[in-house]
Amino acid sequence: MRPLTEDETKAVFEKLANYIGKNLVHLIDRDEDDAYCFRLHRDRVYYLPLPMLHLATSIARPNLVSLGTCLGKFSKSGKFKLGITALDYLAKYAKYKVWIKQPGELPFLYGNHVVKAHLGRVTEDTPEHQGVVVYNMSDVPLGFGVTARSTLDTRKLDPTGIIVFHQADVGEFLRDEDTMF
Repeated sequence: MRPLTEDETKAVFEKLANYIGKNLVHLIDRDEDDAYCFRLHRDRVYYLPLPMLHLATSIARPNLVSLGTCLGKFSKSGKFKLGITALDYLAKYAKYKVWIKQPGELPFLYGNHVVKAHLGRVTEDTPEHQGVVVYNMSDVPLGFGVTARSTLDTRKLDPTGIIVFHQADVGEFLRDEDTMF
């Protein structure tokens, strides 16, 4: 478990900023009593409280499986990919949101993109290729993705047109439970 290098920190913050924008400050600047930090362990980035980090120093690295909240992992090529475990923080600070109707929940949870026929609501002025958090109509976060079109372009799209490209959903906990951690 080590701190992130400058390049790794830049990659993580760029990916997070795509989803939460200026709210990234809320993850970094916290009170002294509630200080959190980012750490890298086995190509995975964890977000954890400082007291937990101090307790973890007594555990040998090979014996440490996971610690705090896993935000995502670095691929072999060095790219950072957000994981579904980051959904709690993304949903809390998301700048742009998409709500899908009940018939569209299951296809999204199976890993399919969101089409216009399943779209319930969308945050106004959402640009194209912007990170969004996908909610059901009861405001329960289901996952996240990237918009395929801006809010203005979605109005004149046919019902089978893709609105949000799927990135991750809570169904991954069941589909990928063997490789998640």
